[in-house]
Amino acid sequence: MAGVNKRKRGRKPKSDPPSTPDIPTSTSPHIDDVVFSVSNVELIDPPPSSTSHRPRRGRPRKTPLLPENSKLTNPKNGKTLKVTSPTRRLIDKPNGIASLISSDTTITNAAARVVPAMDAVVKVFCVHTEPNYSLPWQRKRQYSSSSSGFVIKGRRVLTNAHSVEHYTQVKLKKRGSDTKYVATVLAIGTECDIALLTVDDDEFWEGVSPVEFGDLPALQDAVTVVGYPIGGDTISVTSGVVSRIEILSYVHGSTELLGLQIDAAINSGNSGGPAFNDKGNCVGIAFQSLKHEDVENIGYVIPTPVITHFIKDYEKNGAYTGFPILGVEWQKMENPDLRLSMGMKPDQKGVRIRRIDPTSPESMMLMPSDVILSFDGVDIANDGTVPFRHGERIGFSYLVSQKYSGDSAAVKVLRRNSERLNFIIKLATQMRLIPAHNKGRPPSYYIIAGFVFTTVSVPYLRSEYGKDYEYEAPVKLLDKLLHEFRQSPDEQIVVVSQVLVADINIGYEEIVNTQVLAFNGERVKNLKSLASMVEKCNDEFLKFDLEYQQVVVLQTETAKSATSDILTTHCIPSAMSEDLRT
Repeated sequence: MAGVNKRKRGRKPKSDPPSTPDIPTSTSPHIDDVVFSVSNVELIDPPPSSTSHRPRRGRPRKTPLLPENSKLTNPKNGKTLKVTSPTRRLIDKPNGIASLISSDTTITNAAARVVPAMDAVVKVFCVHTEPNYSLPWQRKRQYSSSSSGFVIKGRRVLTNAHSVEHYTQVKLKKRGSDTKYVATVLAIGTECDIALLTVDDDEFWEGVSPVEFGDLPALQDAVTVVGYPIGGDTISVTSGVVSRIEILSYVHGSTELLGLQIDAAINSGNSGGPAFNDKGNCVGIAFQSLKHEDVENIGYVIPTPVITHFIKDYEKNGAYTGFPILGVEWQKMENPDLRLSMGMKPDQKGVRIRRIDPTSPESMMLMPSDVILSFDGVDIANDGTVPFRHGERIGFSYLVSQKYSGDSAAVKVLRRNSERLNFIIKLATQMRLIPAHNKGRPPSYYIIAGFVFTTVSVPYLRSEYGKDYEYEAPVKLLDKLLHEFRQSPDEQIVVVSQVLVADINIGYEEIVNTQVLAFNGERVKNLKSLASMVEKCNDEFLKFDLEYQQVVVLQTETAKSATSDILTTHCIPSAMSEDLRT
């Protein structure tokens, strides 16, 4: 009935209800080694309490928010803890275990564990337009890709170089955001597979804390890889341990640098994402994985020494200059008879120089058959390794890669007459006869009478023969790729890429990817010199000496007049690329 107080349903209240303990406001809670991340803290149940306390009935009472940037002190070890995201108060429990209550949860009896700063991880969207190396006057159809990246100090973002290779447009999206921000590419490190980006829009940087870098991890250290791999649109987290630390082959850069092998899953889209240690610090960048029927969960991470080198190189020079190398090929000295023949004493160790790059600074001081005893004061073993960390050794190229282009290093060698020599060598990056990359530049070409001349590079071989170019390409080109040095800084391998069929080149149609050795008796040094010689030629005939003793002869006036019609027929805008005109 109206106006009559009805008794509420439920358990009958006791006459002497237990009192609810007050929540203390202590500013010094007891915590054992709790670390706060930028925005995420995972909660785990603590051990059972020895003292029984009945929970209060009804809705749990919310504890007040701790202000951002507030500091807490652990009385057990004196460490100062900084709260950098909206977090509920840490309260003392009677059992001495602190409980952290997140701003979006009602869990009250938990202890904090480190979780990586995932809000700093962004998704990278890139539109690529690759050059067409087989038809160098045009580009391929554009395509899109997505990968990962993360924010670092200085309003910058790190990702992989292959994630933004041949980019037309790059955009970034933060975690939990629906907005894509246009990014600017500051630097691309092809050898180390790292790219540096930034965003001009100030809104992108709001509420994002940069990732902090940690030290090089040890074997069996836990790592957590964060990124945006295939299989979904949201952020993904995989975990594992460091299983190997050594000099690795960087597939994209075609070089060898320090790398970490981990057993955490790294899939397509993880590229550029950070790998965190158990303290929430970044220890590397995910960049490649091993796919083979006999292996499982083998991923590779670019470690912090390589990342730091890339960043400092950019800050020092305003651009990426690369990793220097010692321009020599060397041989192990593990055979005792070989060491004895070189005049080495029993306590001497080192590696023998086989060949020296003629264009490197080392060619002015070192000689073939010299034995390199030490580099920068570090003794080199007979197998080419140096001490790395406790119980570990690593290839001495690691010492070289720690230097910067233009730096000097002390090298101690042993000559055949048992003479010890000390040199101060200025280090530089190596220019290969057949380069591994064109570093974003379009390929060069020159066309005369339907003959398409271009330069050989690894991307060109991959375009012509596919990913198995190491087995399909002509043997002589592969031999130059693997073993030949440049004799001068501007030397190139020039080939007849193809012949655009016309009446003037009848009988030459089958010439494909054949090196040009000489023109009218003069050695062809590079493509620009060939184009210049042909354009200035006033002889009756144009004579090209090719590999395998082939010869191409064309009448000069007829060849030059026919070129224009051939260009029109194949819709080619110019007879030579822009870089050859200057």
